[in-house]
Amino acid sequence: MGQPARARIVDSHCHISSLWYEPIEPLLFQMRRNGVDNAVLIQMFGQFDNREILEASQRYPGKFAPVVMVNAADPNATVDMQRLANAGARGVRLEASTRSAGSDPLAIWRRADELGLSVSCNGSTIDYLTPHFRSVLDELPALPIVIEHLGRDGGTPSGIEFEDTVFDELLKLASCPNLFLRFHGLGELLPRGARFDGASTPFIRAQRDRLVDAVSAFGPERMMWGSDYPPVSGREGYRNALDLPRNTLSFLGEEAIDLLFGGTASHFYHLS
Repeated sequence: MGQPARARIVDSHCHISSLWYEPIEPLLFQMRRNGVDNAVLIQMFGQFDNREILEASQRYPGKFAPVVMVNAADPNATVDMQRLANAGARGVRLEASTRSAGSDPLAIWRRADELGLSVSCNGSTIDYLTPHFRSVLDELPALPIVIEHLGRDGGTPSGIEFEDTVFDELLKLASCPNLFLRFHGLGELLPRGARFDGASTPFIRAQRDRLVDAVSAFGPERMMWGSDYPPVSGREGYRNALDLPRNTLSFLGEEAIDLLFGGTASHFYHLS
């Protein structure tokens, strides 16, 4: 008898750029080395030229899902979204505070909904608790939105923010069925010291309880792992960003792990 098929692993948050980060090839190396099958290419903030991530996705059919950015302040932003969707975009990256130019501040969100694009959403924890973001959730209940970095702006490790009860308020948004949550490596939850302290897995000291709280609130079917490559290379490194949270959550069982580290993202981004 043959071996049972291995569950697909999907990295739902990667960046590439020949101008700012790295081109696609180093990411492919990390994926092959760590058994990651697919990745979502998230456009970096400030870059509205999406050709590089679209071309990389076309060069490796079925391997990547591109998530683009548009300038919401541009009156033609919704037209740009149509063009990018036609070019293969699977999603659009917006900030929780993003408002469109013109009379309808939710126009760009509505256009994503009309085009069948998911939204990868960045912001501070407070941004997700504003009336504006709540209006997005209330008015567009079928628009799939994933909150990045466990609801922390850019995933900058402070070691402080999660001690505040505001994170508990964020988890209450799990009552919105179209809202998902993305988590990254444990190195996002703990500042990296100036030198190695001798611990074999220093980032295991991160506030793992918050990650477990998040899974309890949203469930594995609405949470997805993403490495945050290549910034993760300056924290714990790609392999640890995958292995440490996977080991931390292993008590949930194989089915939950398969969803958290591949199944949810595969469904969210329509990866075959």
